[in-house]
Amino acid sequence: MLMSSSEKAAKLYYGASSFRVLRPGQHVICAVTAEVIPLEELLYWSAEHQEAYASPEIATRRLLGEG
Repeated sequence: MLMSSSEKAAKLYYGASSFRVLRPGQHVICAVTAEVIPLEELLYWSAEHQEAYASPEIATRRLLGEG
């Protein structure tokens, strides 16, 4: 099945307080749960690990080495 560019995951560079879009898309994938996160809802990520998280709980678990 072909996907339109709006259905493809974006590729982002995660900075300390913001992210930069490297490849356009409408969402990213949570590094822990594989949940789709619309870009407009993306609030949690790790600049060090360059990954996105679906919730603060998931981010905390991952950063504590539990995820």
